Amino acid sequence: MSRSFRSTLVPLTIVSLALLASAQPQHAPAAAQKAAQVDLGQSSVPLYGPWKFTIGDSPVDAKTGQPLWAEPGFDDSAWENVDLTPAAGSVDPLTGSTGFVPGWTVKGHKGYWGYAWYRIRVHVEALPGQELALAGPADIDDVYQVFADGELVGHFGDFEQGKIPTAYYTQPMMFPLPAPKDHGAQSNGGPATQVLAFRVFMLPSTLNEAADVGGFHNAPVLGHAGTVASQHQMSWIELIRSYASTAALAVLFSAMTLLAFTMILFDRSDRVYVWMGVLFLLETVSYAFSVFGSWSQDISILTTQVITEAVLPPLIFVGWSIVWWVWFGRQRPAWTPYAAAILGVLYAIAIFFGQEMVAGLVPHRVATPFLTATIVFRLLFLALQLWTVLQGIRRHGLEGWLVLPAVLLWGVANFSLEFVLLHLTIRWEIFGFSIRLNQIANLLLAVVVVVLLVRRLLKSIRSQRQMALDVKQAQEVQQMILPEARTTIPGLIIESEYRPAREVGGDFFQVIPHPTDGSLLIVAGDVTGKGLQAGMLVALLVGAIRTAAGFNTDPRFVLGQLNDRLVGRSNAQATCLALRIGADGAATLANAGHMPPYLNGESLPMDGALPLGMMAQTEFSVMRFKLRDRDKLVLLSDGVVEAMDESGQLFGFERVHELLHSTLSATAVADAAQEFGQEDDISVISVTRTAAVMEPALA
Repeated sequence: MSRSFRSTLVPLTIVSLALLASAQPQHAPAAAQKAAQVDLGQSSVPLYGPWKFTIGDSPVDAKTGQPLWAEPGFDDSAWENVDLTPAAGSVDPLTGSTGFVPGWTVKGHKGYWGYAWYRIRVHVEALPGQELALAGPADIDDVYQVFADGELVGHFGDFEQGKIPTAYYTQPMMFPLPAPKDHGAQSNGGPATQVLAFRVFMLPSTLNEAADVGGFHNAPVLGHAGTVASQHQMSWIELIRSYASTAALAVLFSAMTLLAFTMILFDRSDRVYVWMGVLFLLETVSYAFSVFGSWSQDISILTTQVITEAVLPPLIFVGWSIVWWVWFGRQRPAWTPYAAAILGVLYAIAIFFGQEMVAGLVPHRVATPFLTATIVFRLLFLALQLWTVLQGIRRHGLEGWLVLPAVLLWGVANFSLEFVLLHLTIRWEIFGFSIRLNQIANLLLAVVVVVLLVRRLLKSIRSQRQMALDVKQAQEVQQMILPEARTTIPGLIIESEYRPAREVGGDFFQVIPHPTDGSLLIVAGDVTGKGLQAGMLVALLVGAIRTAAGFNTDPRFVLGQLNDRLVGRSNAQATCLALRIGADGAATLANAGHMPPYLNGESLPMDGALPLGMMAQTEFSVMRFKLRDRDKLVLLSDGVVEAMDESGQLFGFERVHELLHSTLSATAVADAAQEFGQEDDISVISVTRTAAVMEPALA
């Protein structure tokens, strides 16, 4: 886990360091034991050795309750000798940090995780009254407690008796040291002897990071408190800089999240923006957790691992697979989302057991195959995306080729650690900031995806503009084919009002006087749907009405002709009403599922019938009646009755009934319904018989 941050503290001044060690019997006098000699002025010295090391945990002294291995008189002569002096030019293969010392797994303890102890005895030559401090190792797997002469002086990680410690990603730590117990030597100007002991614990999941993990990877630093504090501050600056690029990616992807969700406002029909927004949000959370977990001790390694390795990556991998599938129009194979979801679940299970996130749940030898399986699942995710893009290239050409670099960059970002096996460099230092290959790939991926999204949005905007132009032209055509709002012919006054719910409506009506016999044909209806498609269907029906009326004005004949035009067309149905009024006021009404007209405020009793376009040879309900002087016949579309207010209450038939008894004009009826809350197209036609007698037009 310490690979998230590796650095070596550089001492300001090293006065002298003598490395001497000898085995002494347990509880031997301190003066008889050999130790490292450290001469301090206003400086600090890395404690390279001689360190004594052993795996396992110390028994506890029943009297003091303290670990026996922390006691200064404990005989550690049988322990292993460890030298923390880094080899010349040593570099961490994962992070690129210099001064790297391999851990215990390559020093005879392969596959071991758990507790281990480091001990060192030092003679400190310090100024009288000088305060000393110890900087913990800046690179360690994973957490530790530090003891000075058997006294616990600090810890990194949370230790609780009988439980596995709570570990955090390695951070610089500084511990003030108590005065050595050898007070007499120090007061006389001689060296003071002190025994420092580290109780270290490594998580089992750390074994999966590299082959050289385990314990110290650089030396703790002992020195003047002020000097160690300065170095501690510099170490924090280095830690912050090492994760600055990750923090920058979190900010970048948060901006991309906002961009993707903003694009929805420009094109609500394109679901790609929703998927991209969710995907970028997951990426943002993942980077934010990584940064927060590395810069604080508020989130443990286990929590960070579960979120950033077992939860978010599977969701992100699934998200990328579905994004490209949606990008190319949900093309075949249709099982792509299901395959991605199954792979995501399997990957999450494999990473959970492979990373040994619950210590001791499975043996390490069992966890290794799971970890290998995660590579296979990542390859399958990459293959699924490539297959989707290749299908896109085959069907969409250039669009597919433009997406291909994004998928390849995704592959580089998610297989960058495997490049280490090929001895390729995956990390660089640029102006003091750590940049990794996966971060560069993700940055380029973000740039490519933003370009693709902007290009897609511009195409969508151009398409919307063209569609708006088409709708405007359709609206103008529809206005041209509607009759005048007020028409007067001998014996009749016709008023009409039309309020489409959108730019182009689905209601239609025609008022056609007969050129010779003085009769009048009124056809009114409502097609299914709204918008441009409905408007085109309206234009078709209006043309058919005009054609049919040229042959025969019988309402049943006209509806039959309209029905023939619609039968066999997909999504082409309409309710319709045809009314013929003779010169003497005799009226014939045929209905195909439309609302019955209102005569003098009362609904005419008509039988129901199927709408147009449902089936061939449809029978229409027909009734006959006569308009007398001052009778008023009102034809309504269902948009009047179905008007709805903010509380969800319908305008309803009762309000229509009351309105038609008190209102004379079609405009007033339409106004009332629209103000109540228009939901659908509103059309109102009123026919009033006047006292004048209709006379046939002269030939």
